[in-house]
Amino acid sequence: MYKSATNLINDARKIIVIQAENPDGDSVGSSVALEEILSDLGKEVVLYCPVDIPKYLRYIRGWDRVVSDFDTNADMAIIVDTAADVLLSKVLETPGVRHYLDAHPVLVIDHHTTASNLSFEHTMLSSDAVATGEVVYHLAAENNWPINKQAAENMLIAIMSDTLGLTTQNVDADTFSLCAKLAELGASNAAIEERRREFMKKSPEILAYKGELIGRIEYLLDGKLALIHIPWDDIQKYSDQYNPSMLVLDEMRLVEGVEVGVALKSYPDGKITGKLRSNIPVSETIAGYFGGGGHDYAAGFRVYDDYDKIVRELVDATDKALKELGNKD
Repeated sequence: MYKSATNLINDARKIIVIQAENPDGDSVGSSVALEEILSDLGKEVVLYCPVDIPKYLRYIRGWDRVVSDFDTNADMAIIVDTAADVLLSKVLETPGVRHYLDAHPVLVIDHHTTASNLSFEHTMLSSDAVATGEVVYHLAAENNWPINKQAAENMLIAIMSDTLGLTTQNVDADTFSLCAKLAELGASNAAIEERRREFMKKSPEILAYKGELIGRIEYLLDGKLALIHIPWDDIQKYSDQYNPSMLVLDEMRLVEGVEVGVALKSYPDGKITGKLRSNIPVSETIAGYFGGGGHDYAAGFRVYDDYDKIVRELVDATDKALKELGNKD
């Protein structure tokens, strides 16, 4: 499983690690962990993301080494935490990048169950893991590559982020065992959490905006679907301080009767992004109706269409997903 990935890395001197345009704790943590591990192997590593790393993720040490200029002098590329063209649209639109990816070895390290739909040749390293950080750990362990304290911390961050602090349904005994190994390597979840909480602090303006968002939540499908719309004006005004959707999305699914919470962001070019969180395993199914993907309990999609039409389709997709799950039960 790891042989092809190992061979590609061994043959490269300079490696560019690519995140999609929706960086999260898993993608940032996995990227900087790879940088630590591969640098200790003597590789030159460039961390790339087409957008700025959000402020709430800047508790992750190494985030400031992520650049927005694509280095076409790298011998190979590693894409982390996605295998979908739609989540790499900004990357692929960057002049010269499409040609680079067509002409160089590309390794994709991911943990999503959604099949790859990347439009260029690539080698896939994926497993049924709770986070991409877990896949990175097993790649290093399989090859007996040294894992320093900072790499261990970054992988623990990736895992804790995608499992919501080891609370999601896909966490099992192996997950706890891996976290224990990372702790033995020097990672401290208490230290991570202290930094995270500091960066999670909100200004009075953001707290007031959160109250406004809560007042705008719509409840559809007899209260089973909670929906919040974040227009472009909100994105421009607040995103630099805090990701608007993350202010309310997890709380939306804690409302009595709600099974699925969705945040829709709309952009001037007609783009609409959807972020889903659910209490039952339907998020990936719903996102799949729109060409997106993710996990059973957390997923996303991107489309270009009329907002009202997308809402109607979202209601239909959610209804179908809930009924399909009920039939399985």
